Amino acid sequence: MSIKGIFPIEKWNFRDTSVFADLPVQDIKCLLANKVEKIYKKGEIIFREDSFPAGIFYLEEGKVKKYKLDKEGREHIIYVANTGDLLGYHSVLSDDRYTDSAAALELCRISFIPKEDFITTVNQSEILNRRLLKTLSHEFAVLSNSLTLFTQKSVRERLALQLIVLREKYKIVEHQNTAVEINMSRDDLSNLVGTARENVIRILSAFKEHKIIATQGRKIIVLDVKKLIEIANYQ
Repeated sequence: MSIKGIFPIEKWNFRDTSVFADLPVQDIKCLLANKVEKIYKKGEIIFREDSFPAGIFYLEEGKVKKYKLDKEGREHIIYVANTGDLLGYHSVLSDDRYTDSAAALELCRISFIPKEDFITTVNQSEILNRRLLKTLSHEFAVLSNSLTLFTQKSVRERLALQLIVLREKYKIVEHQNTAVEINMSRDDLSNLVGTARENVIRILSAFKEHKIIATQGRKIIVLDVKKLIEIANYQ
């Protein structure tokens, strides 16, 4: 089921088209001249907060969590990146350290593009420049909405909203009429929602009792996305 028209997913999700799509041939050649593709296992670190970037990462396939650690070493997940997303480019553009960390949520295929190739392409490509500016603006709006979520919503509402967003990320376009399975650990889900693991388990149990979701091990199957939208109480 599509949620288009009943929930503004664009306010909570990065754009679903790559900034690299349909770039001129000369720009693609420059950008990908020295790219290196690597497979990351679940939990493997892609980059760490406060380290200096040597390039950017293009998520060819899979899902990645972007997160920060507090003083006690607890994770706070900022965003779940999906296939087609760029990682680490903000720090390259600002010539600064990474402001957060990134790790694979599942088996991922990621291309590393050296900093020099990325900057050279940005300098010569007006199309890429415009796309990056639009992407930066949109991502800022998404992250601003996420911050507002923590100050204005209850844990139950936040969990419902994150399940709606995750449903879109895990949705398989070719299987539009099948229930969507969210494959995420309860620890990662609680870090994304910003609450204790026990709270997430308790609320998920209530959702399951009311047949809003079903579970298979760690997988969460969304059965009634309309009910989740109602619970999220998005205005």
